[in-house]
Amino acid sequence: MIDEPAKESLHRYLRSLREALVWKLDGLSEYDVRRPLTSTGTNLLGLVKHLSTWEARYFGEVFGRPYPEPLPRWDDPEASGTDMWATERETREEIVGRYRRVAEHSDATITTLTGDAPGHVPWWPRPEVTLTEVLVHMFAETSRHAGHADILREQLDGSTGTTAEHAAAEPGEEHRRARYAKVEEAARAVGAGGVRATGT
Repeated sequence: MIDEPAKESLHRYLRSLREALVWKLDGLSEYDVRRPLTSTGTNLLGLVKHLSTWEARYFGEVFGRPYPEPLPRWDDPEASGTDMWATERETREEIVGRYRRVAEHSDATITTLTGDAPGHVPWWPRPEVTLTEVLVHMFAETSRHAGHADILREQLDGSTGTTAEHAAAEPGEEHRRARYAKVEEAARAVGAGGVRATGT
């Protein structure tokens, strides 16, 4: 079990990751937040929807504190994958609003319970867990998808960073093009057999 200061630190980083993820939607059209940007259909608004669904489960029913709004059952094959994209009837405001309400519910669970509070995750092979384990898992899950969002947003308009302030401090387009060219040149040199072993 981690101590209370470590739990608070993890919780603080989780809150920061949530905000970074939502910020990735700022300034984009309705089409761009929804459009599939990988062969499997990964998209920005779908990442927010996915995380809201699973965070609601992990900090809700797992600890006997069910999230008060309807959620698809985790074991419903008909619902599988539907949390990864937004239908034409779902608005950005609805999805982001739900994520914020889920965050409030999760924050109450994290704040109220101790790190060794027991929970039950029926979809895990070893379902008996503690709040610490679930907090670490949800931190890792949110980090992973925030990284996906970083790359998706950069594909759309070149925007990088975790906040508007960070984005404003990033190098300009000319610098990015020069760096891209340098990386491409190195990759082509290796692809052409230009690697030279270095040793000590």
